[in-house]
Order: sequence, then C-alpha cells, then structure tokens
Amino acid sequence: MPTLADYPHLHTGKVRDLYAVDDELLLVVASDRISAYDWVLPTPITDKGRILTAMSAWWFDRLAAIVHSHLVAVDDPRIPAEVRGRAMLVRRLAMFPIECVARGYLAGSGLVDYAESGAVCGVPLPAGLVDGSRLPEPIFTPATKAAVGEHDENVGLDRVVDAVGAGTATRLRELTLAVYGTARDLAADRGILLADTKLEFGLDRSGTVVLGDEVLTPDSSRFWPADQWRPGRSQPSYDKQYVRDWLVRDSGWDRVSAPPPLPAHVVEATRSRYVEAYELLTGLSFTRWPD
Repeated sequence: MPTLADYPHLHTGKVRDLYAVDDELLLVVASDRISAYDWVLPTPITDKGRILTAMSAWWFDRLAAIVHSHLVAVDDPRIPAEVRGRAMLVRRLAMFPIECVARGYLAGSGLVDYAESGAVCGVPLPAGLVDGSRLPEPIFTPATKAAVGEHDENVGLDRVVDAVGAGTATRLRELTLAVYGTARDLAADRGILLADTKLEFGLDRSGTVVLGDEVLTPDSSRFWPADQWRPGRSQPSYDKQYVRDWLVRDSGWDRVSAPPPLPAHVVEATRSRYVEAYELLTGLSFTRWPD
C-alpha cells in the first residue's frame, strides 16, 4: 500500500494539498483548515476534510448528466490509508484561471458590488435589493483566481473572454448556470436555499471541459435554511458564514493582522453546520461515510 510520502507534493492551497500519483492522476487531500477573508485561520474544524470530500463525491455523481468531473475514486488502493476518507483520486486537468460563480441571491461580495454600482460583474440588477434578496434569475459572476492571502477579483464576462476565448467563456457560463440550477432545485426539495456557488473547470487531455476542484460544499457555496430566509439581514446558514460573523463581530480582529484562534464553541458550531448540510442534502449519516 502506498503512503503519502510516496507521492510528490505539488501544491498547498487554503484547504487542499495536491500530490502527483502518475502522469494522468493526482491525489487531492482535503484538510481541516478553514479560510475566511483570504486568510487561512490557525484553528482547524474537526472532520471538515472528510465532510468536503464526501459531499463533493456525492455531488459529482449527481451532476454527471450535465458535465463530467475529474473524480476517479474516493476508495481506491492508490489512496494512502492515512488520508482515506478525505482524499480524492482525480484526473489531471489544465485548469482555467477563472472562478465560475453563479448567484441566485444577493450576498457577500455581490452585495458589496451591487451597493456600489447597482450591478454585479457588469450584470445590472433591479433597484431596491437588500442583503439576501432573491435575484430575478440566476446570474454568472466570475472572478479571477488569487494566490493564498490575496483577494479574488469579481470581473465581467469580457475578462473571461479575454482569458479563455469567446466560445469557452460561453461554455463556462452555460455549465455554471446549469450546475447551479440543478443543485438549487435539489437543495430546495430538502428545505435549503442555495444562494450562490463557486465552481472550477479545466480541460482534460481530449480537450473536453471538465468540472474540477470541489463542488457544492459549505466552503464554496452559501446554503441557507429556507424556512428562516428573511431578506434584509445576514441569513442563518449551513456554511462558514458563522466563522466570518464571529471574526468581524465578536473577535475584535482588524482584518489586517493575523486572525485569532477560533474558540471551541465556534469550532463545534461550524462543524455541526457542515455535518447538517451534508446530512440534509444527501439523506446520509455522516458517521456512516466512509464505511
């Protein structure tokens, strides 16, 4: 059986570590690290890597009719035992330098952009929207990818065209909105509003656009309990908004210096939200995955 040390380490991101398995395959290992406001926080969230891996695998399977994913397996002898349950064996892709974001509700950086210009990524929106407002229709609001510690920048479709070409830009927009629509409807059936989500795509060796990275987890999406949705405020959520709120409201952090450690009650409350999101969406018990 291989160990993690047998695979060359290629990259450390905010949450994931990337290893080379061979010329065609990579190992993506999800840690328990959590990031907020472009910082990796000093305190991990227990079981977070396992939840992200289980949730991504579940979604990749349900989105297969829309777009192929890079996922090969989450249970494979090439995955070292020491990271089994929080690692994905995936195909190598040439990733596009774009974060593909779909929004169905106004929140986060979209709310900031709207307050400044009445639009998000160049998409004009009606006047009078507030924090948590449902948009007339889902919109594609891409962003540039930033290095760890730097800010992603919301951009218009023209910047995507400049980066990848008109045809690919159109394809990315179509796939992003299709994935969002399917996930939104499934989540709604389970009493959850999918406010927005961030996707990443790349090209496989045949030149096909493939869904990569993770997908539709509390790290990359805003999940809100539908029965508690009230526009005009920050919404209760099943994602890392709880951590963001503690940092800016309760911790005294200035967002310039290194962020403080998370207290135990914030860690446990965040973990419980991640577990609840997984169990509500999938109908599975987290404690039973993997067997």
